[in-house]
Amino acid sequence: MKDTITMASDMNDYFNKKKSESGGGKRPTGGSGGGGGPELPKINFDLGGKQGIIYFIIAVVIMLVLAKPFTIIEEGQRGILSTNGKYQDQALLPGLHFIIPVIQKVYVVDTKVRIINYVSLIEANTGASGILTKPAVTVLDKRSLPVSIELTVQYRLNSQFAAQTISNWGFSWEDKIINPVVRDVVRSVIGKYDAEALTQKRGEIATEIETGIRNSVASLENAPAILQSVQLRDIILPQKVKEQIERVQIAKQEVQKAEQDVQRVKQEALKRAAEAEGVAQKARIEAQGIADAVTIEADAQAKANVLIAKSLSSQLLQLEQIKIQGKFNDALRENKDAKIFLTPGGSTPNIWVDTKNIQQRTTAN
Repeated sequence: MKDTITMASDMNDYFNKKKSESGGGKRPTGGSGGGGGPELPKINFDLGGKQGIIYFIIAVVIMLVLAKPFTIIEEGQRGILSTNGKYQDQALLPGLHFIIPVIQKVYVVDTKVRIINYVSLIEANTGASGILTKPAVTVLDKRSLPVSIELTVQYRLNSQFAAQTISNWGFSWEDKIINPVVRDVVRSVIGKYDAEALTQKRGEIATEIETGIRNSVASLENAPAILQSVQLRDIILPQKVKEQIERVQIAKQEVQKAEQDVQRVKQEALKRAAEAEGVAQKARIEAQGIADAVTIEADAQAKANVLIAKSLSSQLLQLEQIKIQGKFNDALRENKDAKIFLTPGGSTPNIWVDTKNIQQRTTAN
């Protein structure tokens, strides 16, 4: 503060001295002989007291604004501090940081997720931050046929080693790390397959590519980048290969249709055989039922005959013969020309015949 007051006093003395040398600050006036012009206004250069302090503060503020001895790091960013051209090992975290102007400088790098789209048709630049578009990866298959692979790679700068990454790879680290690794891994994986097999083994190939890129990036010193995901978008085959695959697919579909037709015919034949077997089985069951019924009836009749035979006695037979004889006697009274035939041994039934009508026969039971 004292230095400020002293500087203001010295300036005041200087201007007072100049004032006295100019004759009290007045310039001669008059006509053409005296020369001169209008009197200049008086300027008060008294910087003593509070005015000097105010001017000093203003000068300091202007110097701070022009020199900018501080920087602000936002979320999703890291600051790389450079002192006389040498990077500091530890990156600056989000927040306010003071630096020495001219000697120190801060480079801000993005640590948010970034995307590279590898596409056949370069898309129009949408201006979206962190999204890059590059040509599709064109490689050769197992038979040296050209194949284009479209990918989407999501990654971000490893904030823990951001300073070392910038120091080793520079600010164009993406073009030196991600892009070469992606193309090298895709070339290695696709080279193991025939073009026809690429679409059939799409899932397996996508897994191989992602695993290869992830391992390659992670194996670099200080793990400069963290891989989020690798998505296989499309496999673009040569036109001749596409046509060949289409012909093979059509042939397979025709074979499958023929197999389905054969299978359907077999099923219909089996159905008809099953129906015929069912009808035959039904007939067998019905015939067996009828035969069983006849057998049961015959067995019952036989058992009945046995029981009847066991129940017959000579007295019962004589009684039955007497009853039959009575019936014949009644018949003879009505027809005297009838003839009677007795069964030998006196067994029943006896038979009589009407001699008047030789066609009529009557059996009495």
